[in-house]
Amino acid sequence: MRINRSLMTSPIHRRARPTPGAARCAGAASSRAFTLLELLAVIVILGIAGAMIIPAMGETGVLKVQAAVRTIVADITFAQSDAVAFQERRAVVFNVQASKYSVHEVTGDTFAPDDTNMMYDASRPDGKYLVDFLDARFGASRITAVDFDGTEILYFDAMGGPVTDPSGNTPSNGGKVTVVGSGSTYDILVDAFTGRTSVTRVTAAPPAPPPSGT
Repeated sequence: MRINRSLMTSPIHRRARPTPGAARCAGAASSRAFTLLELLAVIVILGIAGAMIIPAMGETGVLKVQAAVRTIVADITFAQSDAVAFQERRAVVFNVQASKYSVHEVTGDTFAPDDTNMMYDASRPDGKYLVDFLDARFGASRITAVDFDGTEILYFDAMGGPVTDPSGNTPSNGGKVTVVGSGSTYDILVDAFTGRTSVTRVTAAPPAPPPSGT
């Protein structure tokens, strides 16, 4: 029995190859657009994410002010404990106009703060124990007021008690440092005799209303 090979190679037995245009149409048919429900779900998720991120960004300034306050408290505490540890006097010198402060050794009966008696701080590139609130890490924090017995210098004697001058033993009346930034005001209080520090957040009173009839 002979087989007609022309039947095996006829167009009926050949597999047709799709044209490029047909392939594109098939791909378009297999893909679909987003539904309205899916779009609404994406919008809701983006809204929730924005509601969480934007308040956190607004709180960054407040956190920097709080960090500035904690830095001052830590440095005052260090100066006091260092005075006790080495049985030597220490001084924390504030500069309200420049919004900075530094920690110094008090080695004589007179004291003039300068680089020669400024304490060493290994965490700073220049090694100087100087804190500048114009540094970006403190944000908008500024030292606006300092009062320690009418001066901007806080002295500690060899026992860690605050005193009024670099050589005398007259106990200080204590004092405070005011830090302002991002709509917040903080008072850092230093107690007399003990030198204990505490922080109080000051709430500004609202402005008085104008007199009636004006």
